[in-house]
Amino acid sequence: MNKENIEINYHARSIDEVFEIFSSNKNGLSEKEANKRLEEFGPNEISKKEGTHPFFIFLKQFHSILIYILLFAAALTWYYEKMIDTYVILFIVVVNSIMGFIQEYRAEKAVQALSQMVVLSAKVYRDGVFKKIDSKLLVPGDIIEVGEGDRIPVDARIFELKNFRTVESSLTGESNPTNKKIDVLDAGVSLADRSNMIWMGTFVAGGQCRAIVVSTGEETAFGSIAKDIGVIKKERSHFEKKTSILAKQMGIIAIIGAIITFIVGFYIKGIELEEILFFTIASLVSGIPEGLPAILIMVLALGTTRMAKKNVIIRRLPAAETLGVTTVIMTDKTGTLTRNTMNVREIFFVKEDNVEVTGNGWEPKGSFCRDACNLSPLEEPVLDRLLHISAICNNAKLIQEDSRYKIIGDPTEGSLVVLAEKAGLKGDAMGEKKIDDMPFSSELKYRASLVSMIRSDSKEELYAVGAPESILERSTHYLSKDGKIKLTEKERKIISKKIEEMTSKAMRTIAMSYKVLPLKHGSLTDKLVNEMVFVGVVGIIDPPREEARESVFKARNAGIRVIMTTGDHKGTALAIAKEVGIADEGSEAFSEPELLEMSDKQFKKVVSDVNVFSRLTPSMKLKIAEILQEKGEIVAMTGDGVNDAPSLKKADIGISMGITGTDVARESSEIILADDNFASIINAIEEGRIIFINTRQASTFLITTSFAQYATLIAALLLFSFEGQALLPLLPTQILWLNLVTGGVAGFTLASEPGHGDVLDGPPRKKNENILSKEIIPFLIMLTIIMTTITLSFFSYHLNINGDINKARTAAFLAIASTQLFNVLNMRSMTQSIFEIGLFSNKYLAYSLGSTIILQVIAIYYLQPIFNFGALGYQEVIPIVLASSLVLWAGEIYKKIRYKVIEK
Repeated sequence: MNKENIEINYHARSIDEVFEIFSSNKNGLSEKEANKRLEEFGPNEISKKEGTHPFFIFLKQFHSILIYILLFAAALTWYYEKMIDTYVILFIVVVNSIMGFIQEYRAEKAVQALSQMVVLSAKVYRDGVFKKIDSKLLVPGDIIEVGEGDRIPVDARIFELKNFRTVESSLTGESNPTNKKIDVLDAGVSLADRSNMIWMGTFVAGGQCRAIVVSTGEETAFGSIAKDIGVIKKERSHFEKKTSILAKQMGIIAIIGAIITFIVGFYIKGIELEEILFFTIASLVSGIPEGLPAILIMVLALGTTRMAKKNVIIRRLPAAETLGVTTVIMTDKTGTLTRNTMNVREIFFVKEDNVEVTGNGWEPKGSFCRDACNLSPLEEPVLDRLLHISAICNNAKLIQEDSRYKIIGDPTEGSLVVLAEKAGLKGDAMGEKKIDDMPFSSELKYRASLVSMIRSDSKEELYAVGAPESILERSTHYLSKDGKIKLTEKERKIISKKIEEMTSKAMRTIAMSYKVLPLKHGSLTDKLVNEMVFVGVVGIIDPPREEARESVFKARNAGIRVIMTTGDHKGTALAIAKEVGIADEGSEAFSEPELLEMSDKQFKKVVSDVNVFSRLTPSMKLKIAEILQEKGEIVAMTGDGVNDAPSLKKADIGISMGITGTDVARESSEIILADDNFASIINAIEEGRIIFINTRQASTFLITTSFAQYATLIAALLLFSFEGQALLPLLPTQILWLNLVTGGVAGFTLASEPGHGDVLDGPPRKKNENILSKEIIPFLIMLTIIMTTITLSFFSYHLNINGDINKARTAAFLAIASTQLFNVLNMRSMTQSIFEIGLFSNKYLAYSLGSTIILQVIAIYYLQPIFNFGALGYQEVIPIVLASSLVLWAGEIYKKIRYKVIEK
């Protein structure tokens, strides 16, 4: 055989055909042939993807028009031997680059995580001899054997089995164990329904089987997911695109402004070349908000810190802001909306009142309730019998690790163990001794245990647990508090009706029965399982999270659509969707086979209208995400299994589960929910919206500052240039200090601003909405004029009073710095008064403004040689500060007129 012979529909081929395709048989390959195939197909492993080298990540930080302009300015100052200016500019560039590098430095580990899920050893037949080998050495055509508790190392076609079941939730999303068989299946069945196949990375829940390997490494279902992840190109987030556009716009404005400055100064005002070049450098530096990259990173970093306190871990900073524009959440069911634990929720008896059971998860805590939750279960004869059967007729084990409980074995059987332990019953201390056991059979649809009864006079008892129809068929009586009573057709109909009712509520139903054996048998056969006494039916459910319904309601109120995409059955998916509010009573659900039969037009319409999809493969989830994105939706996709990895990476926002999530899902996502709580997503979306608001306010603040500085220089060029000389009111080093200190430290206040009002009240903003909207242009122009006027007024006053250029520049510096500080108060909210939101509602405000004032005092009075400042007395400082407060009062009046009068 060779690679060209390999096909995918082995489930639709007879086992003899599969043996023929792979030139193999039940005795396995020879070692010589296996080695030959190992060379041809390669080792059974997922190839690793190397991450980007840190050096290249660091270099990437210099790829920005703002950085290019600053480096050009540094080169000019170096050429004209303005070394202090050169060092200050380069310092700003390096600081910004280091901050960007730290935030972006993370490796792409999704494919590596896939490779870690492959087991280390496998049981294989070679030359007819059973042996253990490294799983990497398995090849197509090998014959393997797997049993209870094993992780499956390859994709394989089953040809022998005994009561064999697997747990495939990490691959298919199906939470219940899958019963396997060897029958040939239709070619069109979905991966989740290929019951004659086993898959790499899934687990054996019970029984054992022999199978022929059909795919290894990257040709397996896991491998195809790795390929999907590898070819999916993660587009830049909308936040990255918008900030990049903003940076380019500011860079272009700065360049155009510098050109205009040079033309006016050199050609119109006749200023000497070296003088106007230095003036042009100052205008170029003033037009660039150097603090913008640092502030934007700070806004994101502070937002992610707040999210972390709410159990939301951000792996990629821009994802935090993108959450705020999310319009669709694609969510899995198992482990996301539900708890991914099987719990007995209801117990039905033929004549006794039903019993409800409380408690969630595997922890054996809960109450048994009828009219009230004070029932003593072991004092109720019928309930006591059912609980003993639950504890004994079972192979699952409940263990505790680090204060958390987990189940070893079949999750359904595990739910019965937890049920018994809630009543205080444990299998090893109940007076029963298990003599023989018959594991669950997919053909017989029940499991049975033969028990020696220490606590009674009977010799032996037989317990049976299984599908209600199978148990009912083998029962002739039912148990009541008065003893066993003959089953009539009437009772059988009552039982069947109750089972239908439980099933409609997404419950898995398990019936229990017993009989007393007067003679010792010592072993168990199917022939003994007859004339049983029917005890009752338990309804088992993977319960929805308590917060799920409220979270879905909040999402809808925020204009966000929630879609369930699961590998589970349609009925279960729709029932859970209705319970949590994703679907209504009249809602439809579609499975993948139904979707595949649709035309493209029908399929796209269903994706637009329907909120519940079941039995989905990874590729179908990916297709749904792509269609939604084509329609302009911003898609957040939640998930925890391997099957979710491609969609997590393709989605605008991939959200994985921190507790139940696989490494693959976590490494393919931008966001991890540390508590696996769907409700945390809503908190994260709220923070995402706050991040955008803060980004807009911080950016507007910095740009207003830059515009005011630039306008001040241009006005000075026109008003204070004489005989080929131009008087600069602000030097490049002074401008850079302003941008670093006032723009940086004071800007921290805006980056840390809490949300004001209900930011979730209303739909998300449009994805193409720019950071700087047209609405703020009048506000920006007004503030620029006021700040420029105040700055030039005090520059001119002090220049005319004493003729000291350094003292005049100090007055101009203090004026523009003071107006910026008052503008910080303005920008805390673009729509609300500072007195409405509270002057100190942001706890960082006092620290930020205080630090800024201290740094400015140090620069003016203690770093005069570096910045060419002249000392000002308090009688000169006070008028400047008072006049600068006009910025705040003008802003208050503007907001009052614009948002309280006009828009009202």
